[in-house]
Amino acid sequence: MISAVGRALLVSLVLLAPFKWARAADYISLLDHVAAAPGFTHLPYADPDAPKGGSITQSVVGDFDNFNPFILRGTAPVSVFNLWQGLLKASASEAGTAYCDLAKSVDLSADGLTLSFTLHKSARFSDGVPVTAADVAWTFHTLINQGAPFYRSYYAGIASIDVIDPTHIVFKLKPGSSRTLPLNIGEAYILPAHFWAGKDFTVPVTTPPPGSGPYQISAFALGRSITYTHVKHWWAADLPADRGLYNFTTEKFEYFRDANVAFQAFKAGQVDFRLENAAKSWASDYGFPAVQKGAVVRRLVPYSLPVGMYGLYFNVRRPVFANRDVRHALVLAFDFQWMNRVLFYHSYVRSESFFANSDMASTGLPTPGELALLAPFKSSLPASLFNEPFSLPVTDGSGYNLPALEQAMALLNKAGWHVRHFKLVNAAGQQMRFEILVDNPTFDRILIPYVADLKLLGIDASVRSTDEATYERRLNDFDFDMTQFDYPQSEFPGTEQAGYWGCKAAHMAGSSNLTGICAPAIDAMIAALIAAPTHHQAKTAVHALDRLLLHEWIVVPWWHSNSLRIAYWNRFGMPTVTDSPGAVPRVGFDLNNWWYDPARAARSKALMGGR
Repeated sequence: MISAVGRALLVSLVLLAPFKWARAADYISLLDHVAAAPGFTHLPYADPDAPKGGSITQSVVGDFDNFNPFILRGTAPVSVFNLWQGLLKASASEAGTAYCDLAKSVDLSADGLTLSFTLHKSARFSDGVPVTAADVAWTFHTLINQGAPFYRSYYAGIASIDVIDPTHIVFKLKPGSSRTLPLNIGEAYILPAHFWAGKDFTVPVTTPPPGSGPYQISAFALGRSITYTHVKHWWAADLPADRGLYNFTTEKFEYFRDANVAFQAFKAGQVDFRLENAAKSWASDYGFPAVQKGAVVRRLVPYSLPVGMYGLYFNVRRPVFANRDVRHALVLAFDFQWMNRVLFYHSYVRSESFFANSDMASTGLPTPGELALLAPFKSSLPASLFNEPFSLPVTDGSGYNLPALEQAMALLNKAGWHVRHFKLVNAAGQQMRFEILVDNPTFDRILIPYVADLKLLGIDASVRSTDEATYERRLNDFDFDMTQFDYPQSEFPGTEQAGYWGCKAAHMAGSSNLTGICAPAIDAMIAALIAAPTHHQAKTAVHALDRLLLHEWIVVPWWHSNSLRIAYWNRFGMPTVTDSPGAVPRVGFDLNNWWYDPARAARSKALMGGR
């Protein structure tokens, strides 16, 4: 999500020396330098004098029925992470950097295999129970053994966890583990073991759990709303990593089943902040009086973080999608240029990498280093991977997509599908038929034109929109043909790639490998990435992995934007933007460093005639 990552990041991206950590008593980092000076009193993007008080209300389209976001069952609100802290707090303005939070100090051995934390003796959960090293150990053992399958692979590099005393804990890491594992461990949310004592962790909970973070749940109606109230005399309020953050007394989230109703609530002032995802709405729906009078602020915020790959993913476990040429053909049938012109007001850029918007994205032809990694698998890979730069079709945007559809038909014929009586059928005479599963009916305007183009090929495709709970359940069970999904990425890809694309995850219900892709070459590139001793070698492995994924045609790539669209009622203050290192969050804004401004709120109310 955003711009100024600072000189340290620029240095880190060209590291060729053996991979090493920058570490000190109060942080660990993959960078050579960090923005916060030794002995810092607050993070550079926080205002230590920010006033406290007031409230902010946000909207969510969907519902929730569970307060445990670490398991497969149930639907938890994303906001529930407000309850907890990690041993370290990930910097919002620096890649690969985390500062001490629950931990008073951190130490990483020179070989990177021993990670030690000393906890604050004053650390408390919101119910007054001390946070101890035993809670830390319980959290990791529980996530690995009872949490969603993702955690098993994410923390697979942990060899042992030793509780030395109530405030000291030591993690031993396996040789060859991902270089990002110390950060992954440090940033994990630490849970209260006493709350789950005698409970089955895999079962959803509807009683709000305590946490050591800044907020506790003070009111809720399942599926409708949730209110967080700042913990009085919060133990961490004056820690350097937290000073000037979490300034609202209350944060409320109102849930809506319909995106348009949520927007109307924002227009009426019942919701304070909105992240606008629809280009059409941004272009045509923000002419209401509050915007015209200045009571509502609209901003385009630069976005420069890795964006991953957003698109329509094939479930290759389904026989209809087992053939790579079939998947390729269905990608060719998607007319992005027409959609970008007609539906999106030219707001988007087509994503052509699983690591788009970062230097981890592959470009051109494979480098010698990539070729060396791919060589053992060359006979099983398409020649185009080695001979042609990857590209997606580019139409003239007129909606006349015939050339791409002709290419698609040729690939379908090659795969054994032919048109008979206006239907695309296989050798058994069965028409190609599949369902596109989405979790929001707003996708209809995108998918209906695509379905129409597929019909020209003789394909019977349909769109199924479900509620969020059903959508999550079907994804966890791999019960779908094709679905819209977004795989996030970071500047430092690591063990999570095994969960996304690895063979082991492909056969594990509830894993992140939705597509079911399983290929020895992909597993080998993930292994090379995790074991890479230098940043350069890691990047080479990611580039090779990216090429393999692209040429498997497991997704109809959609798009990304280089900016975020935010709108909010002019009731809030925020830190002054400066040029100092780390002063700007990488997402361009951070609600955690905003505060309620009574004077602004009064002016906005006056502009609206006292409403």
